[in-house]
Amino acid sequence: MKKSYIKAISYYLPETILSNEQLIQEFPEWTVDKIANKIGVDNRHIASMDETAGDMAEKAAQKLFKENNIAPTEIDFILLCTQSPDYFLPTTACVLQERLGISTSSGALDFNLGCSGYIYGLALAKGLVVGGIANNVLLLTAETYTKHIHEKDKGNRTIFGDAAAATLISTEGFAEILGFSLGTDGKGAENLIVKRGAFRNPSNKCSVEFDENGNPISENHLYMNGSEIFNFTLDVVPNLVENILNCNNLQKDNIDLCVFHQANKYMLDFLRKKLKIDQDKFFIHMKDVGNTVSSTIPIALKEALNIENNIKYILLAGFGVGYSWGGVILKLK
Repeated sequence: MKKSYIKAISYYLPETILSNEQLIQEFPEWTVDKIANKIGVDNRHIASMDETAGDMAEKAAQKLFKENNIAPTEIDFILLCTQSPDYFLPTTACVLQERLGISTSSGALDFNLGCSGYIYGLALAKGLVVGGIANNVLLLTAETYTKHIHEKDKGNRTIFGDAAAATLISTEGFAEILGFSLGTDGKGAENLIVKRGAFRNPSNKCSVEFDENGNPISENHLYMNGSEIFNFTLDVVPNLVENILNCNNLQKDNIDLCVFHQANKYMLDFLRKKLKIDQDKFFIHMKDVGNTVSSTIPIALKEALNIENNIKYILLAGFGVGYSWGGVILKLK
């Protein structure tokens, strides 16, 4: 059977940095230590007013090409995961084909997923390679979630940052992509949502209410029910990890490193302890980038591979908006 591999990973971070010190100037009820200790983020990168997910994806791809001596003409399929596309139509991946100088004989599509998006992207890319449809798939993840957030939303502004990542999936590489476990539960859709702007609720009325904690609730902006998202995560992730191991005929002791979606430090610490994963096998990288949605896993994976040694099996797990979740095992050469 034909195999698929991750061949290279690069990522791009916007120039503007929002620090905890800047945030507490706007929200003096917070402290730098409170944000750092609970969220695990000191700084997050913010896309400029005129910088889109497409712009960031282009820069991540260009970095991938330059850092790994890859020619754009080698790419024969583009996958872009984003929930902040440049346009309703055309597909941003089609625009990127032209901007990156990729052949017109290549396929290109966007898919709309959040924190599980990288896992789903790897699954789609593996299918294209194993099915003989493509030899070199450029998987891009790019989000400008900060553009969805109300300026008075102190909770979400401490968590989210903007970023893009580029991953090359090919017939050869440093990490074989093994078996997947995927899941969906749409009944949780309204717990992490931007209600207005598309065709279900097309009007752009700007009504804003504030909850008992002073957080804005606006249908034009990102709404996250933090407690429900936390409960969902605790419910599905342990089963997800068990399913990933089972479908790959592995035991937890076989795993050398876990890279989960970098939601926030509190949630990750809670999950690690619940799953009884050793701290030295559980990689966290969000201090200076924040929660970058579909790009958290490739960014953390890239950083982990720069410093970790003697690794054979890596477990990746993503979970969040949708509800949607997924995991996969990578086998390093």
